[in-house]
Amino acid sequence: MPPACPWPPYDQDMHLLVVEDEDAIAEPLVEGLRNEGFEVTRVASGQAALDAAPADLVLLDVRLPDLDGFTVCRELRARSDVPIIMVTAKGEEIDRVVGLELGADDYVVKPFGLRELVARIRAVSRRGAARQHGRETLQAGKLEVDVSGRRVTLDGRELQLTLKEFDLLALLASEPDVVIDRPRILREVWGTTWYGSSKTVDVHVASLRKKMGDPTLVETVRGVGLRLRA
Repeated sequence: MPPACPWPPYDQDMHLLVVEDEDAIAEPLVEGLRNEGFEVTRVASGQAALDAAPADLVLLDVRLPDLDGFTVCRELRARSDVPIIMVTAKGEEIDRVVGLELGADDYVVKPFGLRELVARIRAVSRRGAARQHGRETLQAGKLEVDVSGRRVTLDGRELQLTLKEFDLLALLASEPDVVIDRPRILREVWGTTWYGSSKTVDVHVASLRKKMGDPTLVETVRGVGLRLRA
């Protein structure tokens, strides 16, 4: 039997603050999140977000009618470690880079599906809870990644990984069952945005699959990126 989790399940009584000015987007989004069991407060401006009661996670649109999302993100991060997921427009990679540099934990790109968003909310919440409780361990099925100790075990067997193999697997394990696109992998693992480095990713993926003993665990989604199957 797995050990008891030292904090409540990530979506039990979890309060989300949705910062979105477009009613056509916000209303179905809020309804969908509430149907998933979240408590949701929605505001339509940056100042309202800064004035709102503390939440467990903030879903923050970049384009707002008063303060932009970057300013709101910077102010929120100065106040607390609340997890922040930025919402950016399709194709505006600079928004995503700036948001992450300002302290956002993740981003989603419009248009996005509710299922993808909920997966990202839960992944960010797990990471935040781990930090809060002094844990740096990521769990994905029988895979366990000890981030601080840089150790990986799969079904109780320790894997001997190179530095980049570990970093890549840790990134994938931070959001199991979610497709992580190649530009993000290159940026977060290799510190580059040069897409020509993508072959390097393929080489490391092949090595990871061999060491894990199950090539289906790390799935390639053609034309998009990689997904760790939990």
